[in-house]
Amino acid sequence: MAVMITEACINCGDCAEACPVAAILDDSKDRNPYMGEHFYVKPENCVECVGHADVPRCVEACPTEGCIVWDLPYIKEFSEYYGKGNNEGVYKIRVHKKKGLMLPSIKEKPFIESVSVEERKAHSAVLKFFKA
Repeated sequence: MAVMITEACINCGDCAEACPVAAILDDSKDRNPYMGEHFYVKPENCVECVGHADVPRCVEACPTEGCIVWDLPYIKEFSEYYGKGNNEGVYKIRVHKKKGLMLPSIKEKPFIESVSVEERKAHSAVLKFFKA
């Protein structure tokens, strides 16, 4: 996933409109584990805008500072993390009819490599990495 939306979300929709890969679900979608609460970034879809923009577009669009935070990269190394999070309801990862749960071990996603694992584990605000 690489980024996640916190409970600070005000459900304005700006992030979802800005996402170039349609990885953000509003709070009315049943694939959103936070349905009725706040928007959600599908980890199996998010590419941190690598190949699309220098800064994740959701962060540029979000009017709520600190609402969008880093999460671990969606790579094989963290498949167990995402599987556990899916089981605990933190994520609602898509299930493919033939491949099963679309964990990073099935398909990895690109990520911004300059952000440390420590910053990601701490769920640091994404915006602070791109302020001048």
